[in-house]
Parts: sequence; C-alpha cells; structure tokens
Amino acid sequence: MLLLLLLLLLLLVLLLLLLLLLLLLLLLLLQLLLLLLLLLLLLLPLLPLLLLLLLLLLLLLLLLLLLLLLLLLVRLLLVLLPSPPPPPPPPPPPPPPPLLLLLPLLILLLLLLPLLQLLLLLLLLLLLLLLLLLLLLLLLLLLLLLLLLLLLLLLLQLLLLLLLLLLLLLLLLLLLLLLHHHHHHHSQ
Repeated sequence: MLLLLLLLLLLLVLLLLLLLLLLLLLLLLLQLLLLLLLLLLLLLPLLPLLLLLLLLLLLLLLLLLLLLLLLLLVRLLLVLLPSPPPPPPPPPPPPPPPLLLLLPLLILLLLLLPLLQLLLLLLLLLLLLLLLLLLLLLLLLLLLLLLLLLLLLLLLQLLLLLLLLLLLLLLLLLLLLLLHHHHHHHSQ
C-alpha cells in the first residue's frame, strides 16, 4: 500500500516536472514574441516613409481625377459648340452664341479650379491628421501589448516558482516516506 502511494507520488512529481517544462517553453515563446514586438517598435520610424509614399499616390490619383474632370468639361464645351452650327442658313447670327456660351463656362472653370485646389489641400490635411492619429494609436497598442506580455511573463514566473516549491515539498514528503518505510522494515 505504501509502495503504491509512493509510486503515485513519484508519478505526480514527474507530471509536475513535465508541466514545468511546458511552462518554460511557453515563457520562451512569449519572450520571442516580446522581442518581435520590440523589433516592430524599432521599425516603426520607417512607417512615415511608407505613409509618404501612400500620400504621393493619393495625390497622383487626385490629380488624375482633376484632369478627368477638366477633360469632361472640355468635352461638354465641344458638344455645346457644334450644336449651334447645324442651322447655318443665316451665317452671321450663329458665331456670337457659341462665344456667349463659352464665356460663362470658362468663368465657371476658372472659379472651380481654386475651389478644387482648396478641396485638395483640405483632403491632404485630413489624410495627414488621420495618418498621424493611426500611428499614435498603433504605438499605444503596441506598448499596451508589450506591457500585457510582460505581466504574463511575470505571472508565469510566479507560477513556476510555486510549482517548484510544490515539487520540493513533494520530494521531501517522498523522502520522508521512504525513510519511514525503510526504518519500519529494519525494525521488523
């Protein structure tokens, strides 16, 4: 009976040792994760360059859109210009209307251009602000993650220490039981 109990305790100790090894592996993995996150934080200064590239791409897209708008306006003008010439029986009256039509459109174009530029500038400012906010949020999140991981590591270390104490106590108990068993066997 006593031997069975001792064997069971030994098995328990072995299981606990396995658990400790697994926890140590987990700790190592978490430390690796921490290192990766730190590397990410170190690489963060490179992010603004990427963001600048993105901004440039956006600017190019916006410029293309502006060009398309201008082309559309020019097409509209071209469409409006041929429409009056079809009735050419009275040749003197048709030339003035296209010019009259053209003038307001040109004025509209001239008025629209500064407005579009203003809109572009505002959009760029908004994008820059958003990107800065995103960067700050990313940094904060990464710092929080690092802190959480550090806390986890500390908790795991505490757990490991407790388990080690438990194992030591179990080993002492086993030794005492073995000594007792041995002593009892000798006395008989």
